[in-house]
Amino acid sequence: MNNKSSSRWLRLSAGFGLCLASVALPFLPGVHAAPQQASLSSVTSTAERRDVSPIAASPAFSAQDLSAPPLENWLKVGGSLFNQNWSPLKQIDRENVGKLKAVWQTHLDGSALAMKYSGEAQPVVYQGLLYIVTGADDVFAISVKTGQILWKYQANLDQSISTVCCGWTSRGIALGDGNVYVGQLDGRLVALDQKSGKPVWSIQAEQWQQGYTITAAPLYYDGMVIAAFAGGENGVRGRVKAYDAKDGHLIWTFYTIPGPGEIGHDTWPKDSDAWKYGGATVWQTPAVDPELGLLYFTTGNPGPDFNGRIRPGDNLFANSMVAIEAKTGKYRWHFQQIHHDLWDYDGPNPVMLFDVKVGGRIRKAAAEANKAGWVYILDRTNGKPLVGIDEKPVPQEPRQFTSSTQPIPRGDAFVPQSIDVAPEGFALVNQGRIFTPFWAEGVVAKPSARGGANWPASSYDPDTNDYYVCATDAPNFFKGGEDDQKFPQSGQRYLGSAFGGMPLPANGIFAALDMKTNRLVWQQRWKDSCYSGSVTTEGGLIFVGRNDGRLTALNSSNGQRLWEFQTGAGVNAPASVFEYQGDEYVAVYSGGSLFAGASRGDSVFLFSLKGALTPGTEISSQTPAAPPAEHR
Repeated sequence: MNNKSSSRWLRLSAGFGLCLASVALPFLPGVHAAPQQASLSSVTSTAERRDVSPIAASPAFSAQDLSAPPLENWLKVGGSLFNQNWSPLKQIDRENVGKLKAVWQTHLDGSALAMKYSGEAQPVVYQGLLYIVTGADDVFAISVKTGQILWKYQANLDQSISTVCCGWTSRGIALGDGNVYVGQLDGRLVALDQKSGKPVWSIQAEQWQQGYTITAAPLYYDGMVIAAFAGGENGVRGRVKAYDAKDGHLIWTFYTIPGPGEIGHDTWPKDSDAWKYGGATVWQTPAVDPELGLLYFTTGNPGPDFNGRIRPGDNLFANSMVAIEAKTGKYRWHFQQIHHDLWDYDGPNPVMLFDVKVGGRIRKAAAEANKAGWVYILDRTNGKPLVGIDEKPVPQEPRQFTSSTQPIPRGDAFVPQSIDVAPEGFALVNQGRIFTPFWAEGVVAKPSARGGANWPASSYDPDTNDYYVCATDAPNFFKGGEDDQKFPQSGQRYLGSAFGGMPLPANGIFAALDMKTNRLVWQQRWKDSCYSGSVTTEGGLIFVGRNDGRLTALNSSNGQRLWEFQTGAGVNAPASVFEYQGDEYVAVYSGGSLFAGASRGDSVFLFSLKGALTPGTEISSQTPAAPPAEHR
């Protein structure tokens, strides 16, 4: 047993202000405990307590608690129920951010360092404890004061899981009623005791063998744990489920592909089982408006991705923003962003809620940036467009049963939606514009199937009504379509072709849009893809990570880079901002990403104006006074 803290003495060469340097991040072996049988589960997992310091158990948070702007705590992924990723703190501002330094760096025992993993989780913070989950679904509780790991839960995932799309990842945990809730890639939903990391209950929410995984952070709300299920490339029927936070029993299920007799079922072919394999899975943590009692999310593409011939019709509720009753899961409204999608232009970016003045009065808005390159701004009371979205004719391909029109938002796209010069070896059809249809011969077009905006969370400034989106500009070779495609076996890939890249670099686009008009405020191009969520603060800053290992701070008014810090691994997760003992802190997970091609790491960093980590500085956390306890 290795009893040393994972936040050990280390020597760093780090970058501050606009000074770049390299960082050496040695692999540090972790603490390993004997397997434990999880409660209500046949899964082997490990929970290990490393410190006897008191850990405050969270209450059953009220809607008011979870709706309030985050101050001393960062209670959930997205910052609040509105998913704004906004902090009202302003101790760190444009004038002094150049003095920001690291307080500590904590290694997560080498969890999720293999190439298949991605580190995309946003830290959750409550009363001096930070909770983080890795791409291996291992959960850590870390002291904000010392950087010391207080307990660890090890999921011990079955390495033969074969139905994960797009990298083994988890985008966060949920917290409430004394528990930490984590959704796993094996389809399990687990509640951990917040004080020890020991499983309280564990249920098999869905089977990975049938194509389902959980990559989004669960949502704790009103005594429920709400989980969304991924798997849209595996011929599944999408769903969102609510469970009792006390014991994990199922409360309600909402199917994102309506069955016979339900609203929207007529958008699937008659006398066909296509709807049973229709996809429309959910890659994000939903938003909630407690006043309206509604829960909001957007859905993924229909299945199969690139073959519309087997599924004529609009294919609801794929590629849609959906509002359901939070208490019951009952359908209230939907708005489809892409009809009969052929391009994988789905909506993995989290839905955001805010109030904005449009047409001379304050309106309740719900917005989402999707892979097509637009922000869709709706009235969250009824799903009607706020700024305007027009149905416009698009090119047709009869073999794909293409929709005659597509909804086009008024305002500006945040990424290019056509190709000015043909790539070498390819002919341009329709100038490579968005919604160019295809068949087996294929076409080159923009945006690519990766976006546009992908899962990395957007952020918002309620003072300016500016919405900040991280996106990628890249062409894609779209090819697909089969006359006689068969329905898949359980858990089998169901694409109708294959994802087609191009031998050209992808550039990141980071943009600000005014939500009163949906017009660009500013926009910048990066040399690499943008694949990290952002957080905005009252101090006039945007914190956003880069694939090359930097965490950066931008001026929110114009995008100017004011500060950066080299972490040594891809920063592909959103940061969290909170106050502790009178000081403002920024915490971020530096884990890298498969999709972004970023270097892997296993570190959490904490920053403040009182940090001491400068080039050549040695820092550490205290070693536990006693060996960590093992729970078996």
